[in-house]
Amino acid sequence: MNIHEKYINRCIALAKNGLGTTYPNPMVGSIIVYNNEIIGEGWHRKAGEAHAEVNAINSAKDSSLLSKATIYVSLEPCSHYGKTPPCCDLILKHKIPNVVIGTIDPHSKVAGSGIKRLEENGVHVTVGILEKECQELNKRFFTFHNKKRPYIVLKWAESLDGFIAPLTKEKKAPVWISNVFSRQLAHQWRSEEQAILVGTNTVLEDNPKLDVRDWCGANPIRIVLDRSGKIAKEFFVRDEKTKTIIITELENLIATENCIYENAIFDMELTKTIVAILYKYGIQSVLIEGGKQTLQSFIEDNLWDEARVFIGNVHLEKGIEKPVLNGVYQTKDIKNDQLKLYFNHD
Repeated sequence: MNIHEKYINRCIALAKNGLGTTYPNPMVGSIIVYNNEIIGEGWHRKAGEAHAEVNAINSAKDSSLLSKATIYVSLEPCSHYGKTPPCCDLILKHKIPNVVIGTIDPHSKVAGSGIKRLEENGVHVTVGILEKECQELNKRFFTFHNKKRPYIVLKWAESLDGFIAPLTKEKKAPVWISNVFSRQLAHQWRSEEQAILVGTNTVLEDNPKLDVRDWCGANPIRIVLDRSGKIAKEFFVRDEKTKTIIITELENLIATENCIYENAIFDMELTKTIVAILYKYGIQSVLIEGGKQTLQSFIEDNLWDEARVFIGNVHLEKGIEKPVLNGVYQTKDIKNDQLKLYFNHD
């Protein structure tokens, strides 16, 4: 590992502190190095707040060293005005002579213009250090801007004998297959993604809240499929405590501040329609926790990026069969559960 890679690795580590809090912005980390010592560092914490480069520059105790230093940043500095001024302008203001960048920003408002602005003003710019790692860091952001859709994560729990739920149950509540540690991890995942999606049957059978009550973080936007209006106001997903988008075939429904209706035809193109609706709302990632039908639809249409499957240490003997997903996976043990992690590279 060369010196540039060492420092970009530090930028990546810093950027990860913003997972789940920077939407719609990417996660970015930055450090400033003078004479082989880090004299400033920072990361982007939340949309609307200071960018990583700003926090790194402001953290430098001796600003006189900036004009002799190198600033490292995991993603290309912005050159346009958004909720905050351009980072390129701040770099130029402090006359930082060297900028090392992990990867180019895919956003149409940046996409190389930051690099161009810096170079036109005499800054020495190095690009493409740990480029794949920096793109992986912001896989949600890159997927959204390059593929024009959110990053899609499928999640379910199945029994040792291959069922995701019993055929019948006594009350409208989840039947837990995974253990308490796995369930807490699932709530952590909810805090990391911008939205969570379920189908009608999941709501009618389980009455889920789709929140992060077992973790610290913001609740994701709830996306609910309700073709014919079966989900009554008594269900948690309609409590208006969290922004909810209900996708339905019904028309002329009255939206409220936290409950929005989107019309769609529930046909063979439904998954593509859902993805287009999420893109319209600027949703960069979605965790799909629907039932078998919803999950299988996204699998068959090859509209998924990751699948996270808990294998609980229980037998149901009969029930609703698990979705069918073939491919290579990694495994992790979570106490007496097993977690399978699939990655779609198509």
